[in-house]
Amino acid sequence: MTTTLWHNARIATLDPAHGANGWGLIEDGALLTAGGQIAWVGRNRGLPSHARPAHEIDLGGALITPGLVDCHTHLVYGGQRAAEFEQRLNGASYEAIARAGGGIRSSVAATRAASEEALLASATQRARCLMAEGVTTLEIKSGYGLSLEAEARCLRVARRLGVDQRLDVRTTFLGAHALPPEFEGRPDDYIAAVCAWLPDLHAQGLVDAVDAFCEHIGFSPAQTRRVFEAAKALGLPVKLHAEQLSDQGGAALAASFGALSCDHLEHLSEAGIAAMKAAGTVAVLLPGAYYFLRETKLPPIAALRAAGVPMAVSTDHNPGTSPGLSLLLMASMACTLFRLTPLEAVQGITLHAARALGLTDRGQLAAGQRADFVAWELDHPNELAYWFGRNPCRRVIAAGLERT
Repeated sequence: MTTTLWHNARIATLDPAHGANGWGLIEDGALLTAGGQIAWVGRNRGLPSHARPAHEIDLGGALITPGLVDCHTHLVYGGQRAAEFEQRLNGASYEAIARAGGGIRSSVAATRAASEEALLASATQRARCLMAEGVTTLEIKSGYGLSLEAEARCLRVARRLGVDQRLDVRTTFLGAHALPPEFEGRPDDYIAAVCAWLPDLHAQGLVDAVDAFCEHIGFSPAQTRRVFEAAKALGLPVKLHAEQLSDQGGAALAASFGALSCDHLEHLSEAGIAAMKAAGTVAVLLPGAYYFLRETKLPPIAALRAAGVPMAVSTDHNPGTSPGLSLLLMASMACTLFRLTPLEAVQGITLHAARALGLTDRGQLAAGQRADFVAWELDHPNELAYWFGRNPCRRVIAAGLERT
């Protein structure tokens, strides 16, 4: 197994063992990697005497952080919806746009019409934008196919993207995203179909987790429960688009299934917070959607903080409500719009984002963790949430190998 010493760096481990007010800063730091894992991290002069690295790489005094994790995206889809954005700003309502064939259904039509290769090409361009800013782990949801064939195609594209780009991609089946036109007026029948598709998709190795949109314009708590029960029968973890537009009690429902995360949460109740805390469920904040939709009701950040519910931050990249492709911008928005501290925002795109995917082997820099880290042209990690409109990423190491 190849060992490499990465030295001459200021390292923000995010490991409480190193103190520094949560940042876990190590001055004059170094990391020893063995294959795709971190074998040791500490001060240069503290390198174990028995260590004999095969390679040494000078990081030039760069700031080092864990690799970034984007834990909620809808990256695979056909077409785009810039015309609808313009229509809304000219006064058209979402309902009017949907009645005219727009909204999610327009993305479904474009996705169904696109070939697997076309979907891969467009998703690759988007993924590379995120990767250029230090993203090493990426979640991709389906949900714009809404048929067994089209959902499988989207999930295959997500799997291929991870292989082609040396990017760790986690796939989430979001069949319960919207009602497709062929099931108009028959939501219970559609949920039955979604539950029937899941074993096949799982058998193909395409599903890491299962999600649903529990909302008055999506699916009811009872329908969401049916999807979660189907996931539980297969041993698949669940997560939920919860309490974005109204309080449906979705967070408490998801927590009762031990959900990895509940996402959006603008209308989250105290009962929902308590249920998430008890279940260890991560709150995923999506400031891009809040900004793009010009929402005014903030998620209950202070209550989540007081309860000790971990908060992740993600792009929610999708063509309709959050077309952003910068996780660093989302960290900045999480501070300015949601009043997270810079430490909370950076933990939200590293440590807590990893936990929102059920991953405990990344998000911090410590022995035994996956060797995903980023070198930044910055002095302090709080600058990751301070700057916007520039990319300070200098180099990215994923699973111990530098990306070129």
